[in-house]
Amino acid sequence: MPALQEPLKKTLGGNTAKVLAEHLDLHTVGDLLHHYPRRYAERGELTRLADLPLDEHVTVVAQVSDARVHKFNNGRGQRLEVTLTDGSGRLQLVFFGRSIYHHQKELVPGRRGMFAGKVGTFRTTRQLSHPAYEMLGKDSGADAVEAWANQLIPLYPACSQMESWKISNCLDVVLASMEAAGWAEVVDPLPGALREGRGLLPLPEAFRKVHRPRTKADIEDARQRLKWDEAFVLQVALARRRHADSQLPAVPRKPAADGLLDAFDARLPFTLTDGQRKVSAEIFDDLATEHPMHRLLQGEVGSGKTMVALRAMLGVVDAGGQAAMLAPTEVLAQQHHRSITEMMGDLAEGGMLGGADLGTKVVLLTGSMGAAARRQALLDLVTGEAGIVVGTHALIEDKVRFHDLGLVVVDEQHRFGVEQRDALRSKGKQPPHLLVMTATPIPRTVAMTVFGDLETSVLDQLPAGRSPIATHVVPARDKPHFLARTWERVREEVEGGHQAYVVCPRIGDEEDAPKARKKSAAQEAEGEGERRPPLAVVDVAGQLAAGPLAGLRVEVLHGRMQPDAKDDVMRRFAAGEVDVLVATTVIEVGVNVPNSTVMVIMDADRFGVSQLHQLRGRVGRGSAPGLCLLVTEAFEASPARARLGAVAATLDGFELSRIDLEQRREGDVLGQAQSGVRSSLRMLAVIDDEDVIVAAREEATAVVAADPELERLPDLRTALDALLDKEREEFLDKG
Repeated sequence: MPALQEPLKKTLGGNTAKVLAEHLDLHTVGDLLHHYPRRYAERGELTRLADLPLDEHVTVVAQVSDARVHKFNNGRGQRLEVTLTDGSGRLQLVFFGRSIYHHQKELVPGRRGMFAGKVGTFRTTRQLSHPAYEMLGKDSGADAVEAWANQLIPLYPACSQMESWKISNCLDVVLASMEAAGWAEVVDPLPGALREGRGLLPLPEAFRKVHRPRTKADIEDARQRLKWDEAFVLQVALARRRHADSQLPAVPRKPAADGLLDAFDARLPFTLTDGQRKVSAEIFDDLATEHPMHRLLQGEVGSGKTMVALRAMLGVVDAGGQAAMLAPTEVLAQQHHRSITEMMGDLAEGGMLGGADLGTKVVLLTGSMGAAARRQALLDLVTGEAGIVVGTHALIEDKVRFHDLGLVVVDEQHRFGVEQRDALRSKGKQPPHLLVMTATPIPRTVAMTVFGDLETSVLDQLPAGRSPIATHVVPARDKPHFLARTWERVREEVEGGHQAYVVCPRIGDEEDAPKARKKSAAQEAEGEGERRPPLAVVDVAGQLAAGPLAGLRVEVLHGRMQPDAKDDVMRRFAAGEVDVLVATTVIEVGVNVPNSTVMVIMDADRFGVSQLHQLRGRVGRGSAPGLCLLVTEAFEASPARARLGAVAATLDGFELSRIDLEQRREGDVLGQAQSGVRSSLRMLAVIDDEDVIVAAREEATAVVAADPELERLPDLRTALDALLDKEREEFLDKG
């Protein structure tokens, strides 16, 4: 067994290993060595006590200023109050019970120590109750001071059951054990030539310097090496996936001259943007190859991705194949089907009375369709009568068969699991080409890391005629008259012949009504507002119709409505028969009503940055300017208001996605987690370490091209196997 895979129980003993496993998910020697310090404390550099977050478990390095025993409860109880200082603020420690005199002997004024606990308040004073601590040295002893002078003290991500310095003690034991064994059997994933060429430390030295640095330069050298480990092994995994894909056979799909695509292009009432032409050329080049296309098409809301995807599908139909578009919701699937058939006209009625000779059938397949319509759609697919199908998850059911599936288009890829995308792709006789679309802009390095086995195309140019969107934060708590003005603006837009959306976080029927939650001290401090339930569609719609929007045609739309009812509301809204649509985020993607000019988002602080950007993209789709109003009760200085301010400040989705990523982290780049909780990146930050990721991708591509099975690099293969557990291997295989 490689040394880094040794169970911690063998080195640290059963009890300690159990705590590390249960509370910090650390099971092996390698897990602990990769549990890096979150920062380093220096002698004389004390943590700013004034900035400690409430309700969080913290470790501080500070000096005892005062320690006194106080009596309470008419003298029947005693407590020890200790005051810490760091020059910027003060923090109180409090101890109760018989142990207070032991603590009083240790916590002598003038001594420094490390203190850990959960920050709370008592009578507006921040305090740690019964914290764990360890003293660092006594000022009276010159030798003791010298012992920790100039020392960098690693502070680790910790928990109440295992404080930072206990983790540090565990690392002392593990490091000593590894040193005694000469770091034998330690697998170094970086090939020697790469490591030397890039001037990177050997792995044992990197571990020593990150955990026991003597200088700040040691820390930087170690971090650079360990970032390379993560970036390189990840990029090798993705490079091997790209290499394997390039070996798969696929049917080349070259559009026929003077065929369906040319006929469609000739009818377009507008000119494609330069971006659309460029991306289309990239896609058609991929479709013409004998290996499956794997391309990510990303772009701003309204940049014309659907048009690019439709032209790709028409090209595949021209070449004798079929194309399937997978949409995450019935509303979006119906919207895509409607817009595609409208754009194609009689070209979408192939084989039907009045249909064009060059045409093909465009069918819709959703779970709520009637039996007869569903039967006909399935028949059209298996016979090849339907060249294009738009559908929801119903497309991936076993009974769905294709005559010759050539292209799969996945819209809003983040809404689908890998298994769902894979199930649809498996319906081709040979692997079909794959086009993945997202309207959530992804920074280059994120796309390179998360979708490293996909080629990426970006549409960053809006079609002609799209109008600007003004975005403003409406602080309903601080300035209620701003909210009143919001509804006046909605009424003004409607009176001017336009329409409006009002979005709420919740539907509002009995079964999904959450209980109001009491604010925590941290939420109070961050200004998150009262923990009332989120505003609901049915409640807000009723209040608006009876109050500030009385007399206007107000309708609701949400996911629990029957499909026919949802479709009816959307049709009437698109036809201008509804003035104000109060909805959940069911309208977040794909809904296209150019006459809508106002988007009011209630409880906007409860939505993510990218989601707000998506919602905002529903307005300003016609010739009239768009207006997006973000209504919130969050306090002005809160992080929530800062997020909303960022959304209001820019229409650049790529910039907003960077902000969103910095807040949520990357997620597990080799798994299915959508937030940072399960991230397999411990040192690498994809936003900040772009240079490392780019260089690692180049190195990995060269290594895999020369040795796809890594036969000449057994240590790299071992490291790859450790990174790719069964779940992640399946994720890559299907992704």
